Amino acid sequence: MVILVAITLFACEGNYKNVQKLSLKDGAPASEGVDINLFYTDSGRVVTNLMAPKLKDYSNLEFSFQEFPEGIEVHFFDKDQKSTVTSNYAIRYNETGIVDLRDQVVLTTADGNVLNAQQLYWDQNNKWVFTDQPYRITFKDGSFNDGERFDANEDFTVFLSRTNDGVQLIDQEQKKNPDGQ
Repeated sequence: MVILVAITLFACEGNYKNVQKLSLKDGAPASEGVDINLFYTDSGRVVTNLMAPKLKDYSNLEFSFQEFPEGIEVHFFDKDQKSTVTSNYAIRYNETGIVDLRDQVVLTTADGNVLNAQQLYWDQNNKWVFTDQPYRITFKDGSFNDGERFDANEDFTVFLSRTNDGVQLIDQEQKKNPDGQ
């Protein structure tokens, strides 16, 4: 009898995770959160603040992800500068580190430039941002660039655009050189 009880206990313990999975509906999230306000820190300093009305965590799936079905707002802090990104929908794939932002994506950089797109991907592991959709960048001086498809590093010091056109504002006052010309 003791051996039978011991075998039963060990058999049940090994299947506990399977029982947990069975208790979830197919495709249901492992957990859900409302009015999310997360702070990420590095060495005691806040580097990111993520806010979302709703979070669905699908860490119970083989290819786990987090979904923000009602949008997301993220603030990035770098020293005394702040950049912000918002979208009406977002999903983050845990294994790849890819964040897919969709529907009215607005990225405002610390220096005042604004990127608008319908979809924007952020590869957190490679620190790379890209899209295969049309976009517009409006610079703080009012000039802008419309394009389709781009790749850039996180701070946009490397920016590769496939096709683009725009308006560049140029100072109308021309400086004369010392000889009057």
